[in-house]
Amino acid sequence: MSSFKRDNKEEDDGGNPWQNLEKTSVLQETRMFNETPVNARKCTHILTKILYLLNQGEVLGTREATECFFAMTKLFQSKDVVMRRMVYLGIKELSPIADDVIIVTSSLTKDMTGKEDLYRAPAIRALCSITDSTMLQAVERYMKQCIVDRNAPVSSGALVSSLHLASTAGEVVKRWANEAQEALNSDNIMVQYHGLGLLYHIRKADRLAVTKLVNKLTRQHLRSPYATCFLIRIACKIMEEEDASGNATEESPLFNFVECCLRNKSEMVVYEAAHAVVNLKRTNPRELSTAVSILQLFCGSSKATLRFAAVRTMNKVAMLHPPAVNVCNLDLEGLIADSNRSVATLAITTLLKTGAESSVERLMKQIATFVAEISDEFKLVVVQAIRSLCTKFPRKHAVTMNFLSGMLREEGGLEYKTSIVDTIILIIEENPDAKEAGLGHLCEFIEDCEHTSLAVRILHLLGKEGPYSKCPSRYIRFIYNRVILENATVRAAAVAAIAQFGACCPDLLPNVLVLLNRCQMDCDDEVRDRATYYYTILNQSNPDLNKRFIADHEIVSLPLLEKSLNDHLKGPLTERFDLSIVPKSQVVQPEVNEEVMIMNKAAPKIARVNREEVNTEKLLAIPGIHHVGALHKSCAPVQLTESETEYTVSCIKHCFAHHIVFQFDCVNTLSDQLLENVRVDLELPEGFVSRAVIPCAKLPYGDKESTYVIVQFPEDVPSSIATLGATLRFLVKDCDPATGQPDSDEGYNDEYILEDIEITVADQMQKSKKQNFLAAWESADTEEWVEAEDTFELSSVTSLQDAVNTILKFLGLAAANLSENVPDGAHTHTLLCSGTFRGGVEVFVRSKLAVADGVTMQLTVRSTDMDVAELITSAVG
Repeated sequence: MSSFKRDNKEEDDGGNPWQNLEKTSVLQETRMFNETPVNARKCTHILTKILYLLNQGEVLGTREATECFFAMTKLFQSKDVVMRRMVYLGIKELSPIADDVIIVTSSLTKDMTGKEDLYRAPAIRALCSITDSTMLQAVERYMKQCIVDRNAPVSSGALVSSLHLASTAGEVVKRWANEAQEALNSDNIMVQYHGLGLLYHIRKADRLAVTKLVNKLTRQHLRSPYATCFLIRIACKIMEEEDASGNATEESPLFNFVECCLRNKSEMVVYEAAHAVVNLKRTNPRELSTAVSILQLFCGSSKATLRFAAVRTMNKVAMLHPPAVNVCNLDLEGLIADSNRSVATLAITTLLKTGAESSVERLMKQIATFVAEISDEFKLVVVQAIRSLCTKFPRKHAVTMNFLSGMLREEGGLEYKTSIVDTIILIIEENPDAKEAGLGHLCEFIEDCEHTSLAVRILHLLGKEGPYSKCPSRYIRFIYNRVILENATVRAAAVAAIAQFGACCPDLLPNVLVLLNRCQMDCDDEVRDRATYYYTILNQSNPDLNKRFIADHEIVSLPLLEKSLNDHLKGPLTERFDLSIVPKSQVVQPEVNEEVMIMNKAAPKIARVNREEVNTEKLLAIPGIHHVGALHKSCAPVQLTESETEYTVSCIKHCFAHHIVFQFDCVNTLSDQLLENVRVDLELPEGFVSRAVIPCAKLPYGDKESTYVIVQFPEDVPSSIATLGATLRFLVKDCDPATGQPDSDEGYNDEYILEDIEITVADQMQKSKKQNFLAAWESADTEEWVEAEDTFELSSVTSLQDAVNTILKFLGLAAANLSENVPDGAHTHTLLCSGTFRGGVEVFVRSKLAVADGVTMQLTVRSTDMDVAELITSAVG
């Protein structure tokens, strides 16, 4: 070990001795490996340099790696223990890059079976890194011996190496189950843990075998806390599978085992059990409170890791079960002053989710004292907690908004600033009282914003919300400053935002025209084109033009527009391109990550697409589908058969302006049958007209194929709500289950009755969330709009929240201004929602709710079509 000694002077420097290493010079130094006798101290030093370079991401070419590898093999002649173990590490690192690495197999096998225990375990790891499935059988006997070896590091090394080999040579490793079972009985805690890991990996494809293994181990005491933690995870996975399949029982021995682990003497096992209990869906309030009390004890631990683990888990529980964590608020208050800022941050964010409205200001002041000291990852956790707080306590928007604006002025990366801006925009869109303050903070931020993407988003928001504010003119100065000072992308966005003020505020139109006229002299063509486009439209002083091309300009789905244009260019080009066949772009709801924890660097986010974009490409393959126009809405699949039946059918309803396309996804679960000419016959009510039936030519066993029916809606809009009978018809041919080939060309016709299909209001309504609902509602009070109003007794619901949820689901509308959330203890509530009915008919709904003996609702509908307004009121009735 003398080669690793460093003098005091080197330790005092504190620098990195390998910082300025160059790959070329290090590879030249490997020539020393060929010297005789081997200088173990110098060679160990060179091996350390090579491993450092590889772990720092330095890339060696195949030739360089091969030369270095073969030079390294010369060091086997030395008996120096430290250098030999460094050689093993070098072989493991170079084996994926170098050629002909199997040349050291005999040397490694010799060390693996030798008497020097310090060689054996690392030799096993190195050997398994160069061994493939064809060579493994030659060393299989040695691997089995090593798994059951009395030397714990040797046995553990063999088990872990076997686990790695299972991905490439699974069939061979499966034969080592008996040895893994013997290792599971070892007294060494790591051998027992690795033995359980290998045994589970071997049996995980066999659910019955895994269940037997877990049931056996839960009845005996495992010495290893690591193995017990792993056993808890396996047990939880089995219970989740039982819940998903509907086979769960009230008294589960596996859950009893997890509960027993809450009383284990190992803190690691106790935490793992508590973490498992709070995450299981089947956990009831009593069991949850037991786990939370364990976490509460850990909050007072002297170990920072236990405090961090406990408060992080409670942070997650607080999002799903806030009352369960309320009992821990005093303990969490004590962690606010914790020396570990990670623990303090999670404690405060948990309190923000569970605390009362009166404690918000105090908590915000406390977190402001150290928010500058924590990293961006923890700041993101704070921002996400504030976001949920704004939804919970809308009246505290002033406090939260001021705090967020202060964070915006601090240093931080794009992801951190984006999270803050997203939160402020959410508050503005959902809380009308916070609009003026929020827009003011964002205007100040873009004055010194270094991120183009954020500046563009904020300018877009100012263009949407600014014209409807109390003093629209105050925002034009901030926007026009961007035209003067920013890059071309931001300038173009600023021009579009200024045009919104001209379209929606007639008194500001002369000033807006002056500014747009100046922008026509811009050096960038995009900015000039936008300025000219908007100037020309606004100069006409035509409100209809302004509304159609500026204020309410709908954006088509860009991916589908690109595909439609490419298809058009590949055609004969005898007809003009019809933009109306491209569906409008709908807002895709972001995926909500409920696990608000520390954010690690993740893979790039995949662009989200809505259901219409997913389905349109498939629908375009239907002959003549382009004649029905653009897709308005695709509904979620509805099962028309039981999952255990011989034929399973699900239906997706695709709604167009005047047609509805039924997509029937069929699966044949009978291996001895081949179905042909598969189609669905519908029993249509009066007014509906079947326009086309597109059958499925063949439906082999196990495949999922689709058949379509195109139906035209009745001209009378109220008659579009109906129930349709459905029958699956097909030609059956008996076939060989092994090959899937039919026994003969002859078959027989058969049919299968399906569940009835309902066409509802929600099927024909696309959600369109209005950012400024109150302004849109007031603007709909004109002759072009019609209003229908009625009062109803909602006998099927008992609370205001249930009534709100039912209305939104039944009508398929999008709620505005956070009106989908009913405050606790409220006896009256107003739900504001909007949508677009098929054919582009806009719909606004205001539902005033009151609860006494039951729920009473006054429903007011404003629409551009009287029939649609009456349809909604009659459907609710």
